[in-house]
Amino acid sequence: MKFTIEQIKAEHQKVKSGADFPAYIQTIKNLGVSDYTVSVADGNTQYFDTENETAQTGRKYDHLTVSKNVNLDQFKTRLKLHQQGGTDYLTFCNDCAENGVEGWKMDLNEMTCTYFDTDGNEILVEQIPG
Repeated sequence: MKFTIEQIKAEHQKVKSGADFPAYIQTIKNLGVSDYTVSVADGNTQYFDTENETAQTGRKYDHLTVSKNVNLDQFKTRLKLHQQGGTDYLTFCNDCAENGVEGWKMDLNEMTCTYFDTDGNEILVEQIPG
């Protein structure tokens, strides 16, 4: 394993809004992260390196119930607000849960972020600015 959760957490502390996100992605990619998956229900994030070894953060906050109903238009509105620095991380996770987003997978090679619902279906794929 090339990276540690402590290294990633130290970098994540520097992210104050969505505007800081591209620099964070570049830094953890340089640490050796190839992709990671975030669970909205409890904030657990699982990081993978190129050899498919993994490290997890564990639960980051109290359990959120993710809606079974996807409201893509409302989610896109809240996502845009978050990306512009209008909401903090926990607010964004609550927005995800309310709008049926179970989590997201960041692919640092393709530079994409794929949001998925409770059944694992892709509901939105975005390019990561970088």
